[in-house]
Amino acid sequence: MITPGYEIQLMMVAGWLILIVLLQLGLWPLLRPVLKEFSFPAAFPASLLLFTLVSWYCGLLHLPVWIAVLPFAALLIWFAYKGCYRRDTFRGQGVWAFVFFLFFFFMLELRFINPGISFAEKFMDHAFLASIMRVPVIPPLDPWFLGGTLNVYYYLGYWMFGTLGIVSGVPSPIVFNLALPTVLANAAVGMYALAHLLSDRLRWLPLLTFLVVNPSFIWQVILGKTSGAVLWDSTRTIPDTIHEYPAFSFVWGDLHAHVVSLFNQVFLLFLCVYALTHWKMMTPRHRFLLVVLSALSLGSMPLINTWDVLLYAPVTVLFGLLIWHENRENVGEVGSGTLPGIGLLERFMARAYSFLLLVPPLSLLCYLPYYVQLKSGGIQGIGIVPAPSPVPAFLLVHGLFLILFLVYLRKDIIRMPLLLLVPVPFILGGYAAAGIAALPLAYFLTRRMRTPAEILAICGLSVIMFCEFFYLKDNMGDVYYRMNTVFKFYLPAWILMASSGFALLAVMLGQPVSHLKITKGLKRAALIGVTALLLTAPLIIPFEYSSRDATLNGLAWLDTTHPGDAEAIAFLRSLSGSYGIVEAEGGDYGYYSRISSSTGIPAIIGMPFHEYMWRADTWYGERVNDIRLIYEDPAQTVPLMRKYNATLLYIGDPERERYAVRAEEAGLPLLYNQSGVQIYLLSA
Repeated sequence: MITPGYEIQLMMVAGWLILIVLLQLGLWPLLRPVLKEFSFPAAFPASLLLFTLVSWYCGLLHLPVWIAVLPFAALLIWFAYKGCYRRDTFRGQGVWAFVFFLFFFFMLELRFINPGISFAEKFMDHAFLASIMRVPVIPPLDPWFLGGTLNVYYYLGYWMFGTLGIVSGVPSPIVFNLALPTVLANAAVGMYALAHLLSDRLRWLPLLTFLVVNPSFIWQVILGKTSGAVLWDSTRTIPDTIHEYPAFSFVWGDLHAHVVSLFNQVFLLFLCVYALTHWKMMTPRHRFLLVVLSALSLGSMPLINTWDVLLYAPVTVLFGLLIWHENRENVGEVGSGTLPGIGLLERFMARAYSFLLLVPPLSLLCYLPYYVQLKSGGIQGIGIVPAPSPVPAFLLVHGLFLILFLVYLRKDIIRMPLLLLVPVPFILGGYAAAGIAALPLAYFLTRRMRTPAEILAICGLSVIMFCEFFYLKDNMGDVYYRMNTVFKFYLPAWILMASSGFALLAVMLGQPVSHLKITKGLKRAALIGVTALLLTAPLIIPFEYSSRDATLNGLAWLDTTHPGDAEAIAFLRSLSGSYGIVEAEGGDYGYYSRISSSTGIPAIIGMPFHEYMWRADTWYGERVNDIRLIYEDPAQTVPLMRKYNATLLYIGDPERERYAVRAEEAGLPLLYNQSGVQIYLLSA
């Protein structure tokens, strides 16, 4: 396909950012009364989630998704008329914007030099994105199961960025490489806001959550492995599992659900901590707005990455209980009913339990039609882990945070040395790794007063302990039985432990640092240095990128490696209307299914193991065999295409390699014939 020039790509980036900023500015004044000094950073993830919610309902009602911009435009005009964007209102907001754009352009550089949609889960990620952008309806069409929809999967992250692409006019191969910078920027600005609630000083430290590597990475370097092996092996240290951390995920570059969800995880933690620390000072109306924001964030989780809600729903309930406990005797005048004319909702919001009782049901109501449509097989139960993580591997994954916690708890350890025996029962029971995590957890739990950072540490330690004892049953087989549980739970655990661990480190460093005289010039020099380091790091870190290039077009690599397919894909992407395509089936993670992935046009079956994980297996052999018959038996070509409502038949090199192709004898009209690729059209 034709790659847009750098000037056009630059304009696309500018248009993308302008849209995001306008959404943020439209919501910002609305949040100002409740979130105060944090309204500006919180408006970034909040506006993104709200735009997604409105556009999702547009898709559900088969309305144009650009309608979702109208509420933000109306808010922007109204608040401008009311004088909410005066110069003085922006005073102090520059630091939030700086964090957002610094991390955005850091990630944009990574995608610019490694843009290819060419391996791992990238084919799947772009397939969903392209399908949504081609036909933006709810539920979205499944590009790998012609006639089916994505009501078997959590697709909201792809919907989010697909609709942003539609509104901003950016094509899907470039949206693919703008999405992760947007995720990281929103996660960073949310983390910086959360850091202000967790620590009084050194609030930049929790931003390391997205930049540091795990100890296993350092160990792989010591072993002398190549840069590519170091990166990969650091996420496969615990046998038969995947344990990604944010720095790996962003460098690896899959626009996958577990990565897209990171910004919303941070946002929900910010809202929960803010509610805990500010509930007493808020009016009932402001509390209700905070509840709505929290419900929007929690309610979006099952649709972005369902596994997250299994952890963050209990975390939200925990914070609801803490808010209730700390404010149970602080009802106030409104709650007591002494003021006339106060509405029922305001009376309810004056109660300390309102956050706990409102957020969960409202989160379900946000996307209630999604649950009605859902037909996923889901989890088949909970199992006991028979072979827990080896202690060395466990420490290579979590050791950094465990050390931070234990150093922070050093005075408690000296005061209560008997708690050092807590790991012993776990060790005797064969779960030594869980015992190691239980040690700092025990000390945190015995503290009489716990800070929000300590509460997050307790949550994170509880997650990694859970994964030592239990796993959620799926269809990954006997060897990789706990792979998905560790894979999907360890990233939230990292967010919880890193945000708390680095905040606690800031507390520990606060006293010595207070004796140092840090001038404005020194701060400015440090800021310039960190900025320069982040913006040059993607260019100097010697990672072995699979598709090193200098473009934001994720499909540009096809122009040189598969020029015939590249030209045909460009042609197919130019077609409007509803189509279904027949292309070769060749398993998962290979070059097959490349046409449906690149265009979003649904194929009869693509990457069948993915579909097997989401659907019943009765269709599996039938679809695979029917594709072979379509190519090899001309008498069956048209009848079988009509069976699946397929209208396009694609013949390229992979089809000729996999099948004894005779489909051209079926008498279908030739729609396209160029560079070794033929596309036949079956009219309705």
